[in-house]
Amino acid sequence: MASIGWGNVYKKLGARPVINATGNQTVRGGSTPSPAVRDAMRQADDSYVEMEELLEKSGQFIAEHLEVEDAYITAGCYTALVLAAATVMTGNDPDKCAQLPDTTGLKDEIVFQKMQHYTYDRAFTIPGSKLIFVGDENGCTADKLNDAIGENTAAVAYLIQPNQGNAVPLEEAVEIAHSHNLPLIADAASQIYPIDYFRRNAQSADLVCFGGKYFNAPHSTGFICGRKDLIEIVHRHGFIGPRPVGRGMKVDRQELIGLVTAIDIWLSTDHNKRSKEQDARYEALAQGLENIDGVSCKVHYQKQSHTLSNLHVTCDGRDAAQIARDLDAGTPRIKVNTRGKDTLVINAYTLNVGEEEIIANALRHLLR
Repeated sequence: MASIGWGNVYKKLGARPVINATGNQTVRGGSTPSPAVRDAMRQADDSYVEMEELLEKSGQFIAEHLEVEDAYITAGCYTALVLAAATVMTGNDPDKCAQLPDTTGLKDEIVFQKMQHYTYDRAFTIPGSKLIFVGDENGCTADKLNDAIGENTAAVAYLIQPNQGNAVPLEEAVEIAHSHNLPLIADAASQIYPIDYFRRNAQSADLVCFGGKYFNAPHSTGFICGRKDLIEIVHRHGFIGPRPVGRGMKVDRQELIGLVTAIDIWLSTDHNKRSKEQDARYEALAQGLENIDGVSCKVHYQKQSHTLSNLHVTCDGRDAAQIARDLDAGTPRIKVNTRGKDTLVINAYTLNVGEEEIIANALRHLLR
């Protein structure tokens, strides 16, 4: 815990602060920007700025670092998806931009593979568009995806994941969309590691959307990148433009500076060193649980996860879900994930310095 006054700003409101060992989750507050990011945001307080210019320049900064044509910072990945959907329906026609969410006379269908259906695909429908699902929960074929595209189709959408299963591969989906002169929108929210994978994803489609919380930008930030002509339309729909769809999706100047600082740090970080630092924290936690009967610890590495790894604490004969509830009810409040009936999953990526020892102490008390 960072200080003696840890969590007091929450406590005085009657809310309980949390030691978060579950990773970047919106329900826990998303991210903790580094001191360098917070300092850059503080410096942004020193003066006002023309937001349109800052949006343009910050987008260029991101585009140069990811080797794409252009980018635009948004209020999270969800907003990026909303603005992308608006963009493909209206093009650069100001009258069409102004009529949303009324889609009369517009191509307003976005084709999406049903097996990729997820909680947040509703974002595509917010500006008035409709999702047209193709295939089923078990997969989709290229022919089915191609045949689902009709005269009212505005774009194809895609959820980028490390394992696409039986979905039409991204590269093939892009080819199908382009064969109909349509763009493809990709949601790559957390697909930012390894760095070459991050860049490939950014370059993979006409519009690609990311969340800033995963690389420790302010929680309420994200960005969209891709074709310059489409990003120019995204600007029109953003919170600065005339009658914009995204007016209520504002991003502070401080947050813009925070995101570009965070992505600069992320792209230059020694992630092997970061992995070793997490290993040391897991080792300290495991040592705190030594000599407890039936308890074992093992680090699990994730090649394409920004969090790199997590620690599985297996408690033979004990109910992991009940242990997690007891940790949540304790002081300080500790949040962990579970796997199966007897395993706790602890993620160091969102822990503050020293919190692994607090978790070990709490677990040792419960398990003994």
